[in-house]
Amino acid sequence: MAHDEGTERIGNDVVAAAALAGDEAAFGQLVERHRRELHVHCYRMLASYDDAEDIVQETFLRAWNKRHSYAGRSTVRAWLYQIATNACLDFLRSSSRRARPYQEPPLAVPRAAVQPPIDVSWLQPYPDSQLDAAAPGAEEPDAVVVAKETIELAYLMIIQQLPPRQRAVLIMRDVLGWSAAETAALLETSVASVKSALQRARATVQQRRPPRREEWDRSVSRTEDERRVLERYIDAHERADVALLAQLLADDVVQTMPPYPAWLVGCEAALTFAADVFDPGSAAYHGRWRSVLTWANRQPAVAQYVQRPSAAETRSLAGEYRAQVLDVLRIENGAITGITSFEPRRFAAFGLPLVLA
Repeated sequence: MAHDEGTERIGNDVVAAAALAGDEAAFGQLVERHRRELHVHCYRMLASYDDAEDIVQETFLRAWNKRHSYAGRSTVRAWLYQIATNACLDFLRSSSRRARPYQEPPLAVPRAAVQPPIDVSWLQPYPDSQLDAAAPGAEEPDAVVVAKETIELAYLMIIQQLPPRQRAVLIMRDVLGWSAAETAALLETSVASVKSALQRARATVQQRRPPRREEWDRSVSRTEDERRVLERYIDAHERADVALLAQLLADDVVQTMPPYPAWLVGCEAALTFAADVFDPGSAAYHGRWRSVLTWANRQPAVAQYVQRPSAAETRSLAGEYRAQVLDVLRIENGAITGITSFEPRRFAAFGLPLVLA
């Protein structure tokens, strides 16, 4: 039987009318279809998966309380985006978060002086499986596919350095594709103000983008070269092979570990740190590694598990492999240029166990 688009549209209108009239069940049905894309939007604004979750809930609460104010001049989706964006801006106004260079010394000091990277301690990864769920459906064909260049960690870290309203304008215009007039209406400002904010935001992004990147990589394909690098990265950990790891890292690789003020810049420093972690005779020895491949922010990621050594006297290895770290990798031209390492509590969002069977 052919799909009756007219019947579906009428059905949606009936649900919307009932929802806005105060039918809680209908309201839930109306807003829930937008949950995932609103979550991605709030995540871009805040760079925190958990905070985005809270703000989406706040958005739905505000929408319910303001349902009588919806006049039908825009779609319900646009109305919810306005509420969500304003909720994000309110959150940012009340927050003391500031993206700035790390103040702490690096975990391993290289021979040559380096500039510390930007500390975005609230940064959290986003599972690709959930990004796929935010893809447009039949009910909202104007929803935007989550492209790699708009969600990868390097991009998020840059836009976290923008003032909140510039950040909102950049996302609405360049990511979601809203017009200047639509963005101005959402932010309750002028078109001229939107254009000015967008110009300043684009200039900042251009200035602070990764050095090897002329434009954000628009490919979401997972190439064979990328997979080979991943397989060797896993091998390097599972075999505790520093020499193999050295073949994979770019000279200027950067590693950060949000929310902790821990960082490394340069292959030499990263290998010094890894050598201590891999060495059974070192106080920093972690144990035997096992790895699980996953994907975050349209980037390859490795969930790392460790079988811890027993008593310090024997350093023998036994027992379960427990969650240690989630490494999200940036791979460019066959080399790892960035590693963002997240704590084990992020595993749950990826459906990963804390203990390997």
